[in-house]
Amino acid sequence: MYPTDRYYSRDHEWFRPSADETHGEVGITDYAQQELGDVVYVELPEVGRVLTQGEQLGSIESVKAVSDLYSPVSGEIVEVNVALSDNPEAVNKTPHDAWMVKIRLSKKDELQTLLDADSYGELIA
Repeated sequence: MYPTDRYYSRDHEWFRPSADETHGEVGITDYAQQELGDVVYVELPEVGRVLTQGEQLGSIESVKAVSDLYSPVSGEIVEVNVALSDNPEAVNKTPHDAWMVKIRLSKKDELQTLLDADSYGELIA
């Protein structure tokens, strides 16, 4: 059910690494967007911000609530998906394609602390 080309956090974010695992994209899972309901706003960090694994990287607002977004890995924000400003509902429509930020990894070994698709599926079951 969940794409196998990425890693998942217990906070319901995903990380899709590049082929060389030096950087990757971050978004939220289908489970997270279902729990949130209709997304109306996404607040994202500025390019250049350096985050540690588990640190708040932004927030997401739905008709139900405002929730924090957490970085699944440590690294520097190298790109922000500005299209989500005008189209936050993309998170609901295609949560596994609607990346929020791209991060340059600073600690590749952190990927081993994240869940694979099967383990994430078990977590939310």
